[in-house]
Amino acid sequence: MGTAWIPGVVRLGDGAIGGPMDTPDLPPRVVWHTTESGAGNAAFDAVGAYLIKQGSEPHLLYDPTTDKLGQFGPLDRSARALRNDGDTRTNRTGRVCVQIEVLARAATPFTGYWKPGPGFGALMAAVRSWGVPDVWAGRGRSRSDWRGKGGHFGHVHVPGNDHWDPGAIDPSALFAAAGGAGAKPRSGSHLKSVVSLARVLSAARTDPAAAQGVAAHRADVLPVERALAAEGLLPAQWADGSFGTKTVTAYAAWQRRCGFGGTDADGLPGRTTLERLGKAHGFQVTA
Repeated sequence: MGTAWIPGVVRLGDGAIGGPMDTPDLPPRVVWHTTESGAGNAAFDAVGAYLIKQGSEPHLLYDPTTDKLGQFGPLDRSARALRNDGDTRTNRTGRVCVQIEVLARAATPFTGYWKPGPGFGALMAAVRSWGVPDVWAGRGRSRSDWRGKGGHFGHVHVPGNDHWDPGAIDPSALFAAAGGAGAKPRSGSHLKSVVSLARVLSAARTDPAAAQGVAAHRADVLPVERALAAEGLLPAQWADGSFGTKTVTAYAAWQRRCGFGGTDADGLPGRTTLERLGKAHGFQVTA
């Protein structure tokens, strides 16, 4: 039996937010959300009250700048932060479906500036007590992944939902910050290759008929395409090292997921978005 109430947590509301899980035989999971708000004690109180008023409470509310943690309801019951996917009650999928709202904005990933401490450690210890593995399981909005995989998902990965939070957070940072022997970074999160931004851009701008130029940059393009495929943005068969039109379209979707729009989401990699992709999927970006 896992932890239902985290010791020492700030209690929010009356504790009655949901009911029993529909599919307790399915793997346990966590869903990360962002509140699209500021942080700090005033925001913590205001957002907590708002979620209660709207009847859309998660299990947990976390402030990445103060390490403050609040809890709306027991982790072994459902929360209210997800939309249903047709007849599937996504809030009630799995052994547990722990939902965490972080006081942050998707466009500025909180793992880039947060200050995790004992509050975050307690959060992750409770999650792990239910057998949730330290893996990032989300890919697109796959129904098969949602039902069949245990681990951590973003709100963006839940079928039936149209939000794009929590942004391009670094999953390996979540697991590393929690510490403990159970921590296991996302597969591929350690750096295994070096990608040149200049060569990737050159490939993206090269006429596909210029086969020699494409081949010269294949080693730099392949890690990028494979990362886009892992994010559910590019069919695996198009990860061929050419950075063709399919890859440009997929990269534009990645740019939008990172919070960019308009001409800043043109499918041509920039350093910020390429580094975020590399950090999550195991490659380092050079000039």
